[in-house]
Amino acid sequence: MTIFNDPRAKVIDVNASPVLKLAGLAFLGLIAVILFFNCVTRVSTGHVGVLTLFGRVTGEVLGEGIHLINPLKTNNEMSIQSQTIKESASVPSSEGLVMNLDTSLIYHLNPDKAADVFQKIGGNYEAVVIEPTLRAAIRESTASHTANALYTGEREMVAKQISDQLTAALSQRGLTVENVLLRDIQCASKRAASGTSSRSWRRASARHCCSGKVSRPLRSWPKARTPRWS
Repeated sequence: MTIFNDPRAKVIDVNASPVLKLAGLAFLGLIAVILFFNCVTRVSTGHVGVLTLFGRVTGEVLGEGIHLINPLKTNNEMSIQSQTIKESASVPSSEGLVMNLDTSLIYHLNPDKAADVFQKIGGNYEAVVIEPTLRAAIRESTASHTANALYTGEREMVAKQISDQLTAALSQRGLTVENVLLRDIQCASKRAASGTSSRSWRRASARHCCSGKVSRPLRSWPKARTPRWS
């Protein structure tokens, strides 16, 4: 027979400590709030969110708004808004003239390719991919046209050629070209090719460049003879 009247035994009454119960509930509530806020993420307007788990791209892309995600995942925002790059470069024409060309490229990130761009290129895709591709397309297009073509109505054709080259190159990288604009064209004051003679270069500059006038040497007239009277 078991005797429970041992004076050393202590009886714990759970109803006698409400402070401990409140502290436990508060602790559990704090943990729940922390987990909730870690599970909630927000994607800004004009952006998409690429999710990564321990540094690995999961392939999930979130649209604008509030989302519930795994608290261990990280949301990396990328802009899908239209952006503009302005490029100023000295480029050669087909006849060897060097021209200063100011170009503007309007583009945006393809939201369906955002995860691939983030994984293969990173967030700094403008400096890594777009700027070098734009410079190469400008030089290749202007090298096949004369300087006169860039000063006349053929500028639109040159801009379209640059746009087509950029579209073919950047669409494979998840970037969409919207428009290419040729803002300003000026002739440089030096020759592009060393094989071009000085006389032909001056003649081409006077014919193709709009800025500046070529001064002509003054014609020397013979002096009038003084009549002699006999």
